[in-house]
Amino acid sequence: MKIIIINGPNLNLLGKREPEIYGNQSFEDYFLTLKSKYPELELSYFQSNVEGEIINKIHEVGFECDAILLNAGGYTHTSVAISDAIAGVSTPVLEVHISNIYKREEFRHKSIITKECVGMISGLGLRGYELGLQYFLTT
Repeated sequence: MKIIIINGPNLNLLGKREPEIYGNQSFEDYFLTLKSKYPELELSYFQSNVEGEIINKIHEVGFECDAILLNAGGYTHTSVAISDAIAGVSTPVLEVHISNIYKREEFRHKSIITKECVGMISGLGLRGYELGLQYFLTT
């Protein structure tokens, strides 16, 4: 099974940025843990702070992967274009958020992309990515 994790803006700063919200581990280190824990999966990872690059990556992999785990970061709340990209591909997308978006500022309570995703995991820290993998392994 081929699964890609796509992370949006500022997630390259995990382990450094607001550790009280996002923790102390870099995503790259966590990704290595996922790869070793799930050797049966063909896992890949992409991160960009640029909306168009995220859209291009969804278009590139959205007909060849078995699943996409997407943490669109701040674009979750603003990007009609990312929502449209998800709608335009056949690969199922699961939305992931490290923090509980409903315990944060009011503007973060609305996700533009959720309606195009198979579901959303929010507030379970980095473990949300692993739970997303488990979901796709069992469906």
